Amino acid sequence: MHELGIVFYVIDQVEALAKKNHAKKVVGLTIEIGEVSSVIPSYFKECYDWAIKKTDHMKECELTMVIVKGISYCQKCKKTYGTVEHGRKCPYCGSDDTYLLTGSDVSIRDIKVT
Repeated sequence: MHELGIVFYVIDQVEALAKKNHAKKVVGLTIEIGEVSSVIPSYFKECYDWAIKKTDHMKECELTMVIVKGISYCQKCKKTYGTVEHGRKCPYCGSDDTYLLTGSDVSIRDIKVT
């Protein structure tokens, strides 16, 4: 379960920002999770709920997860398409000359503090 490692990394980053900015507590955190990032949102949430209990600033922090759609681009026909539905092969022209544009990352979108 690599979600726990990612949760620890996110918490470390948020805690450091809270300390640096003299925040009393972090009350909200929005995370973007790519549809093809290999992170399972329910596992991430479970790990997050357990891990924030051990923090200085995030004990009551509400987590919001935004799923970012996996979108690929075909270099042959210059069209974009949903990666999850079609994989590497372009559904328009059948080319394998494609690459992922969005949906592979996990990132912090927003932090709310008091």
